Amino acid sequence: MKKISVVVPVYNEEKGICHFLSKDLIPELNRLEDKYNFELILVNDGSSDNTLTILQSFINDNKKTLNSPIKLVAFARNFGKEIALSAGIKEATGDAVLTIDADGQQPPKEIHKFIESWENGNEIIVGVRDHFTKHGFIPRLGSKMFYKLFRIMGNKDTVPGSTDFRLMDREVVNEYNKFTEHNRITRGLIDWMGYKKEYINYVYGNRFAGKPSYTFKKLFKLAIDSFVSMSDTPLVIFGYLGSLISIFSALLGLFIIINQYVLGDPLRLYWNGAVQMTVFITFLIGLVMISQYVTALYISHIHSETQNRPLYIISKKNSKNLKK
Repeated sequence: MKKISVVVPVYNEEKGICHFLSKDLIPELNRLEDKYNFELILVNDGSSDNTLTILQSFINDNKKTLNSPIKLVAFARNFGKEIALSAGIKEATGDAVLTIDADGQQPPKEIHKFIESWENGNEIIVGVRDHFTKHGFIPRLGSKMFYKLFRIMGNKDTVPGSTDFRLMDREVVNEYNKFTEHNRITRGLIDWMGYKKEYINYVYGNRFAGKPSYTFKKLFKLAIDSFVSMSDTPLVIFGYLGSLISIFSALLGLFIIINQYVLGDPLRLYWNGAVQMTVFITFLIGLVMISQYVTALYISHIHSETQNRPLYIISKKNSKNLKK
């Protein structure tokens, strides 16, 4: 019987975690236990409330809830969701690993669809939020802008609305565990790896209780980390902009020289020294931007090397007769 690991990152969910586990997640896993063995891994991301105590009590009171003991990974402090996901995935021993949030907004009743897709040969199954009607205008606008910018920045494989509610085959998990970079974006790395994917839409639910742990500051940091770790497009844009400024100001300066000093200003433009100095300074600014772009490219290559990502990833299921 195949084994599926379910990883749940938890942070300050004291009001809703028991409801999520006992009423939603575990009943759904029990419903599927005649076909699969399940391993439940809870990762407490240094919660500042009573979440850890509640999780420990829940595990002690529900030792026979699943066909294997519930695992608890307790961080010494808050390291962030991306690291919590990585720790849970590292601890997982299943043939596939499913990640799901603990706030109830990602419905466990959809898990069977992910498993069916996996059984049909897909190696990564990604949950996509169907709509944001339960959110305000600003969150919806922010999400749309984030995914649009993310795709412009070079990550074409990222589908708008895609989340960390996803299932990965063991081969994908093994490759993911090889990554060593600290400022990681889990969904970005998984999308970067390739493999055969399927996207499953789901209706985004309401939180059971409490407030979202992702503040505007954390979301902003997530966006910056996403752009920096997954793309060098901002550097390219910076270089192009510097080149355009330099070319435009150089042509304008050449025009001023020919018109005013060679031809005697037949157009009667009367461009004084202040205007000429402004054009010259603008040209220098463009050159500075280009030089910074070149320097930034070297830094980008150093950054890429320190990330230590694999040069390539081989799909073992589709390859044959390779050396061991």
